[in-house]
Amino acid sequence: MIEVLYEDNHILVANKPAGTPSQADKSGDMDMLSIVKEYVRSKYGKPGEAFIGLVHRLDRPAAGLMVFARTSKAARRLSEDVRLGRFKKTYLAVVYGDAPGGSMEDYLRKDPKTNISTVAEEGVPGAKHAALSYETLQTKNGRSLVKINLLTGRAHQIRVQFASRGLPLVGDIKYGSAVPDRLALYACSIGLTHPTKKEYMEFSSLPVDGAFFAFDLSDLQKDGKIFT
Repeated sequence: MIEVLYEDNHILVANKPAGTPSQADKSGDMDMLSIVKEYVRSKYGKPGEAFIGLVHRLDRPAAGLMVFARTSKAARRLSEDVRLGRFKKTYLAVVYGDAPGGSMEDYLRKDPKTNISTVAEEGVPGAKHAALSYETLQTKNGRSLVKINLLTGRAHQIRVQFASRGLPLVGDIKYGSAVPDRLALYACSIGLTHPTKKEYMEFSSLPVDGAFFAFDLSDLQKDGKIFT
């Protein structure tokens, strides 16, 4: 059973568990897109497969909020907003080291054979601009809790940008974590303009397990919303 934070006739906001793919992949494991389709089909008694549009993705080992479209019109409008950077996406992460806070700007290139992204020089074929800003909320026992405002949506962006600066995410074996653990990356807030109501909406949630337990998250939430 999935955790649904909001739904209407046009959009659905759900919490993706860590380890669940955003959409079907070669692993054959159950994915969020299929889970949401079945949830809608079952709840509303729809014949056949329910239409659900995937408008953005979240790395398989990460957890947190995802928005899905329930109509083709909503899918087109939300996908366009994602492409133009109109989605406000905020993440919490736990990284090794004393993160100073600030901004990160790089060009990233993904190798499709290895599924690994690396920092590249501007102008290198396939390299795409990547930018984020972040704030360090707490530092404890050689780890930092950071809040990240993602400005672009490149493959593994947060993971590779922090790792390239000697601040790998806890549990991220692919990008420099020495200890296998659950990836400490959580999509805690999404802000968007509703595709039909045309009003701004923001949805938020806090992580409930993993490396985040070592930090006090109580100051991040008030009246059900995350400070972003």
